[in-house]
Amino acid sequence: MNPRLPRVVATRLGLQRILPPGRVAVLRLYGTIYGGRRTADWIELVRRLRESRRVPAVVLDIDSPGGSATASDDMFLALERLAAAKPLVASIRGTGASGAFLAAMAARAVVAQPHAVIGSIGVISAGPRLTRLLDRLGVGVSESRAGHLKGMGAPWRDETDEERAKEQEIVDAFYAAFVGRVASGRHMTDEEVRALATGEVWLGERARELGLVDEIGDLERAVELAAAAAGVPPRSAPVRLRRPLLDRLAGRFGASLGASVADEIEARLESRLRT
Repeated sequence: MNPRLPRVVATRLGLQRILPPGRVAVLRLYGTIYGGRRTADWIELVRRLRESRRVPAVVLDIDSPGGSATASDDMFLALERLAAAKPLVASIRGTGASGAFLAAMAARAVVAQPHAVIGSIGVISAGPRLTRLLDRLGVGVSESRAGHLKGMGAPWRDETDEERAKEQEIVDAFYAAFVGRVASGRHMTDEEVRALATGEVWLGERARELGLVDEIGDLERAVELAAAAAGVPPRSAPVRLRRPLLDRLAGRFGASLGASVADEIEARLESRLRT
């Protein structure tokens, strides 16, 4: 808070080409959450699911450790709008931690596998400090700044006390917002959430006991809940973000090339071992 999130088909083809009418849409949130174009495409898909009359309800299928704080909150806001328009149920299958758990807080109900990893309610900001390494290499960095906090977090110098305090202020603000969203989503007080918001994780059964999820079950159970809330049969269909053709071809070529190189290295090692 790792598969890349590809571009969305719905922006060009429309949901009618990828989702039969009356089906619960299963929206996947897998891998690390990044910002940028891929998150923007994912949010655009959420908007189209919200506006489509063909979609009675949505299940958010989660297996993600979280990621960018700003991108995660952006996803939460989009999902919150979706949940205001139609039933949204979250299903945590493997990991629903940090920013991915934040996204789940927009749902009406959260279903988790018994051994899913859940929680990590917290915020961290980290970066390298390279001053000693640069000194050993004899490398210096020249700065020209306008604004005494411009360049805060630059790795080529140690941070000042003021910069450290400012960074902590930003982290605390993100943390307070995270706690507030969990408190609202789980119908708890801020104090109750803060007692759990230590950054630790729990397995699904324990998370249910703590009130962080509603029930233990699988994706099919989440579909049943969403369908019942929408008054439709429990039938579902996945909606996916698709990579552009060139990206897919490059990915296949890269995987094939990597496998070929690995096979060649293994063959040569075996040959040397035999001799």
